[in-house]
Amino acid sequence: MSKADAPPLIGAPLVDSHCHVVFAEFQDDLDAVARRWRGQGVRALVHACVTPEEIPAIRQLADRFPELRYAVGLHPLEAGCWHGAMPDLFLEACRRDERVVAVGELGLDLYKATNLKQQVNALEAQLDVAWEVDLPVIIHCRQAAMPLRDILVARRQAGRPVRGVMHCWAGTPQEMDWFLELGFIISFSGIVTFKNAKAVHACAQQVPEDRYMVETDCPFLAPTPHRGQRNEPAFVAHVAEAMAALRHCSTGRVRQVSSQTAARLFGLESLVQESPSIEEQLFVPPVSATNTADAL
Repeated sequence: MSKADAPPLIGAPLVDSHCHVVFAEFQDDLDAVARRWRGQGVRALVHACVTPEEIPAIRQLADRFPELRYAVGLHPLEAGCWHGAMPDLFLEACRRDERVVAVGELGLDLYKATNLKQQVNALEAQLDVAWEVDLPVIIHCRQAAMPLRDILVARRQAGRPVRGVMHCWAGTPQEMDWFLELGFIISFSGIVTFKNAKAVHACAQQVPEDRYMVETDCPFLAPTPHRGQRNEPAFVAHVAEAMAALRHCSTGRVRQVSSQTAARLFGLESLVQESPSIEEQLFVPPVSATNTADAL
């Protein structure tokens, strides 16, 4: 039996590769939210960073929840706040805490903003930070695939390539191929469960098995059947189900390979390989991938 045909692991763990539980939406019930993500088999979470002001609070969350790892960085929509001291601040944060597993989320967003020069300045400086500390980057890219590709290609040609993930993928198959060729992982969010997200469905079907992850980007983009509600890490199980339906494989297979990819990129092997928690052992599995497929 080939590796591709091997049966999935029963109860394979999940990794939510991108979340924002530091946001105020979780202030009142985060312990209950954590019980739900543990019940769904989420063994690790990667917490993205929007501004450096969030870093102390995210670090406290990592103290509170041992399965949480985090990134440091500045979101492209915050590029107007960029200043020259930030690279040193991010370098210090990376070196201070081994639970920092990435730089980001960084990138370009030309859907909600037009300050491309400012965004590029912040992006390039953060890519330099990631290069210096040898960490992957978490990239936000919205309607900016071509200029982003040009920046990443130029860095590779200059001998300073970066590795990482295109988070919350919403591009076309052609754009996906650009970033796959550059060595990036593609991460799928609740968008992949939306009925009319045809380009994202095509990407989910075409992405190589060892080059994708799943995420929530919570509290945003809650997947079907929770669309319109606050998103939370437990709902990454629905993203895995939708991916399985699109790829015509078992949900267990998607859980297994996406978690292995996340562990490899972010160094989460010790978390993903741990024995299941009591919550996981007692939890009744959610709706099957077949039912999720009806909503696609």
